[in-house]
Amino acid sequence: MNSLIKITARCLRSGAPAYLPRPADGRAWSAPARFLCADVKKDLGEMVKKDKVVVFMKGTPAQPMCGFSNAVVQILRMHGVDEYAAYNVLEDQDLRQGVKDFSNWPTIPQVYFNGEFVGGCDILLQMHQNGDLVDELQKLGISSALLNAEKESK
Repeated sequence: MNSLIKITARCLRSGAPAYLPRPADGRAWSAPARFLCADVKKDLGEMVKKDKVVVFMKGTPAQPMCGFSNAVVQILRMHGVDEYAAYNVLEDQDLRQGVKDFSNWPTIPQVYFNGEFVGGCDILLQMHQNGDLVDELQKLGISSALLNAEKESK
């Protein structure tokens, strides 16, 4: 029981197996130990609502550390979205796993608009390609630079 309490107290786990002794026969059993406590859930909830656009990514907007994170930064840049909160999940393994558990989405980067989970790179790219991203940005009060460039060319 003490092991379970220690694991739970950490709130976030990487998903590595946890070995807990069984009191009846002294053997150990293995189970994935992913916990997201209320405090961490509340913190992540506040983080995603802090700004209109929030990105959890590998690296920073100035120096993305993976191609998918870079693609998200480039898409936002093309639309003129320069002011957004970006969290580098490589600096904090608890944040990296916690945001995956919070959104129930297994990959990084993750994009949020007004506290609502949008998706990852693939979803943002699809929204960019079909024009939905322009509409979603307008709902946030952000005028897409691509829309402005289109108006100027007419």
